[in-house]
Amino acid sequence: MLSDKLNEDRVAIVTGAGQGIGRAHALAFAADGAKVAVNDFDANAAHAVADEITAAGGQAIAVVSDVADWAAGAAMIDTVVSELGGLDIVVNNAGFVRDRMLVAMSEDEWDAVVRVHLKGHFVTLHHAAAYWRAQSKAGNQPVARIINTSSGAGLFGSVGQGNYVAAKAGITALTIQAAAELGGYGVTANAIAPSARTQMTMGAGDAMAAQMAAPADGSFDAMDPANISPLVVWLGSPESSGVTGRVFEVEGGKVTVIDGSQRSAEQDKGSRWAPGELGPVVEEILAKSPVPVPVYGAR
Repeated sequence: MLSDKLNEDRVAIVTGAGQGIGRAHALAFAADGAKVAVNDFDANAAHAVADEITAAGGQAIAVVSDVADWAAGAAMIDTVVSELGGLDIVVNNAGFVRDRMLVAMSEDEWDAVVRVHLKGHFVTLHHAAAYWRAQSKAGNQPVARIINTSSGAGLFGSVGQGNYVAAKAGITALTIQAAAELGGYGVTANAIAPSARTQMTMGAGDAMAAQMAAPADGSFDAMDPANISPLVVWLGSPESSGVTGRVFEVEGGKVTVIDGSQRSAEQDKGSRWAPGELGPVVEEILAKSPVPVPVYGAR
């Protein structure tokens, strides 16, 4: 009898899976038949989620490591392949915030956030891609999937989060790059920009906490982190083979394709412009172009 599960016996790594959206992803992949490597920097959290999966009849291991550490990233891939029998899906989710206005942000606050989000995505992606390339060259063409985690902040900006915004914007570009470079090895790469109730969003102030709170009347909880996972599970499956290099915003029951970095209106003189000519030209082409989405928190 054929299984109706899209990821039956596939192997997935979910980073930052000890809580919040990452935990929801890990549980959703396990429910869909995948074997799951639960990565987190917090050993207790990683083991708790892995134990939750195994108690429900699934297969999972905890992999405790710093996602931005190069050697640890290589070791994580080796451990997963050795203990779970391969690797098919990487969900890069780990991250945290250190919010501050740009004029007040310290070098350490900038470096820490960019390191975990952007470098952490690259480290895991790199070592997984090296494994898939080796498999492809050995004649075992992967059906592999990378799902990265950007943010609405990375797409549109967010006041007081310059480090996070830059890292998340970098992740979007990294996803497009990975899709272009890894397709020949049987790998697709996509990104999500989720909006859900997490430790990060609940700590973003009283107004945000109120907006994110679960409804008291038992109606649909649009901010439940589990709402994000169905798309991620689908993107991790063989069924998503025709989708790569794309970004999806996900909130509640709404999935939106984000079309960024597309050329819009233009005017070509055919020779070099003089600076004094360009005022009316810029005004004209901007008038013909889409208006940017407002930055979160801007007045």
